[in-house]
Order: sequence, then structure tokens, then C-alpha cells
Amino acid sequence: MSESRTAIYGAIGANVAIAITKFAAAAVTGSSAMLAEGIHSMVDTGNGVLLLVGTHLSQRKPTAQHPFGYGKELYFWSLIVAVLIFGIGGGVSAYEGVLHILHPNPVSDPKWNYIVLGAAAVFEGISFGIALKAFLKTKGDRPFWHALRSSKDPSVYTVLAEDSAALAGIAAAALGVYASHRFGMPTLDGAASVVVEFLHADSGKDSDNRHDHEQLEQRHTRVR
Repeated sequence: MSESRTAIYGAIGANVAIAITKFAAAAVTGSSAMLAEGIHSMVDTGNGVLLLVGTHLSQRKPTAQHPFGYGKELYFWSLIVAVLIFGIGGGVSAYEGVLHILHPNPVSDPKWNYIVLGAAAVFEGISFGIALKAFLKTKGDRPFWHALRSSKDPSVYTVLAEDSAALAGIAAAALGVYASHRFGMPTLDGAASVVVEFLHADSGKDSDNRHDHEQLEQRHTRVR
């Protein structure tokens, strides 16, 4: 469980730093994709806090009312995180992207966007590396993908999914800013926001599906 906490703390620290820099760049340049990225980083920060809450609550000692302990608390809070990623993060970004497509504003100075996205990629890469290291310590001799899908620790899986989507989103945002400035088509910046929304929403949906699979597996175990 200590590896899980390390991964979550790493994700929270990275997302706080990233959110601040992205919002600052969005304010300076007017980039819709950058604003969408900032929103996702803010949501991811809150998600990390919720995972810490779930981790803490799941370690409470069994009681007369809960003789088997509180281990499922972690799965519940992981589900809440998946809903927030899919709903709030994805929905707001999609709205911002469509709004920018309908009412495009040219990106004033893309240089700052590139600087911020580069810094964000470094922070996200560090967070991803911490989570990956924590996961590799627990996977044993199992194949990577099999170990990831069958992991009993949803917090590390969630952090890995978030960071993977975030890195892909950074690449999409950078491409949108470049294409918007290069071809003089600010609508491409808005389109990049929609792509960012899709990537993050997909990671939230995947985490949600994994939660359902885990609950189904536990029911089958109890029946047997």
C-alpha cells in the first residue's frame, strides 16, 4: 500500500504544478486546448485526493458492523474518480472545444504553449514513472498487461490510466496549437480540445469498466 501512496502523491504534486502552468498559459495566449488541459489537470488533482481518501478508509480495522473490513472503500472511491474523469473533465473540455470551434480566436503567442506543454510532459512523465515503478514492484512474474488488468490495487491502475491519457492529451494539444498557428485556422485548436476530451473520457470509462469487472469477479468468488 505504501507504493500506492507514493504513486498518488507523485500524481497530485505533478498535477498541481501542471494545472498552474497551463492556466497561466491559457490566460496569456487564449488557447482553448491549453484551457482544456488545465481543467483536466485540476480534475486529476482532485482525483488524487479522493484516491488518498479511499486508501485511508480502506485500511480501517474490521468492526462488528463490517467484520470483513473496509477494503472495498478503495474500489468505491476509484469509481468516483472514473466518473469525475469521464463527466466533469471530459464534458467541460468538450464544451470549451465546441465553443472555440464555433467562435474561434487566434492563438496570440504559441511559444508559451509549447513551453508549458513541454514542462507538463516532464511532470506527467515523472508521475507516470513513479506509478509504473510502484506497479512493477507488485506484478511479480506475470506478463505486464495481464498483471495490470488483474491488479487488486485500483489506485495505481487509475494513476497509470490518468497519466497515460494526460501524456496523449498533451501531444494532441501541442499538435492543435501548432496546426492552428501554422495554417491560420484557430478552429483546429478547438478541435484539439475535443480530442483531449475523448482521451480523458476514454481513460475514465476504462477505469469504470475495470471496477465493474472487479466487482463481478468478487461476486463469482463468493458464490464458489
